[in-house]
Amino acid sequence: MGWSITYLQATEGWLYLAVVIDLFSRKVIGWSMDTTMRASLVCDALNMALWRRKCPKSTIFHSDRGSQYCSEAFRSILQEKELLQSMSRKGDCWDNACVESFFHSLKVEAVLYEPMINREQMRQEVFEYIEVDYNRTRRYSYLGYLSPENYELAEV
Repeated sequence: MGWSITYLQATEGWLYLAVVIDLFSRKVIGWSMDTTMRASLVCDALNMALWRRKCPKSTIFHSDRGSQYCSEAFRSILQEKELLQSMSRKGDCWDNACVESFFHSLKVEAVLYEPMINREQMRQEVFEYIEVDYNRTRRYSYLGYLSPENYELAEV
């Protein structure tokens, strides 16, 4: 699983988005948005991913070295669920290229060219992009030109 956080500009200020991506299918399986970058942001995304996937023991969660991923709250969830933590090398964004690519797609395809929108509208745009466009319809050459959802269905 790949992790990271990005910043989204709304009219009232920043919104922070944390995502969990299944590296097998490139599907976004957990995500959370908030006006602050506290540990709860990544904990909420992790809990969504765990709820959706019921991750087996020893599943590897890879992230950057952000303080949220080093927090006691986040690490205690990993420990409780017997999951493994992996972190990028210091200052190396290429270690998490899949998630960074997702953030680029999100910003270019969904929010970059939107007129100035408020936080609630931004939340709605992100929800629709992740749950409707990205997971269900956006195709990848890596996945044989299937969407993440269709790839998982084909692999079952």
